[in-house]
Amino acid sequence: MVIFFVLLLALQLGCGPQPSSEGPSELARPATEIPGNAELPSQATEDPRPLIVAFGDSLTAGHGLRPGQSYPDFLQQELDRKGYVYKVRNEGISGDTTSAGLVRLGVVARLNPEFVIVAFGGNDGLRGLAPGSMKDNLREIVTALKKDGASIVLAGMKLPPNYGREYTESFEAVFHELAEETDTPLIPFLLEGVGGYPELMQEDGVHPNVEGTRKVALYVMEHLEPLLDEPRP
Repeated sequence: MVIFFVLLLALQLGCGPQPSSEGPSELARPATEIPGNAELPSQATEDPRPLIVAFGDSLTAGHGLRPGQSYPDFLQQELDRKGYVYKVRNEGISGDTTSAGLVRLGVVARLNPEFVIVAFGGNDGLRGLAPGSMKDNLREIVTALKKDGASIVLAGMKLPPNYGREYTESFEAVFHELAEETDTPLIPFLLEGVGGYPELMQEDGVHPNVEGTRKVALYVMEHLEPLLDEPRP
């Protein structure tokens, strides 16, 4: 089942144009070009709760789902159900690579989050970008957000075997190596227990359906919960 999923993953995780013969096309939407000094509303004014930012690509954005059905939405529900006083903000954009995430880094930093769930890399892999460059981008994202006071949870991704053993092993190793080097909690595979199960996936075989995103949220919660302040009694 997992092999079935990762083969389909190669088709359209980015939900954007395929690379041309002249080189990889840009998968990120123009929204990723928001400058780091863009005006943002005050988080404290909007909601006094500590902020958790889900920062990533289409798997975070909730591609193909209705508003309120992304994994960050269900993560919020789980936090509320357990009495944790946190606000989850979805900063996922379909098609984003790690370099596109770097462009949006300033916007996320200015939200003053207490936690950031960093979930990029799938689109880098599907475009065959160098794992070393992906690692550099992720390292910059993680270290910059930590420097600004946020705690980070890094989410890993996997690639289909047709990309070659050497490349896929190098790709997947990036997340484990970076987590160890930066002392960052790691979610080994964001879609663990979901990817490869048709009943939990949309028709594209790539993005989770509503029940799938519920399970992703619970899996993320397993890794996030030990880091949180105690819930309300």
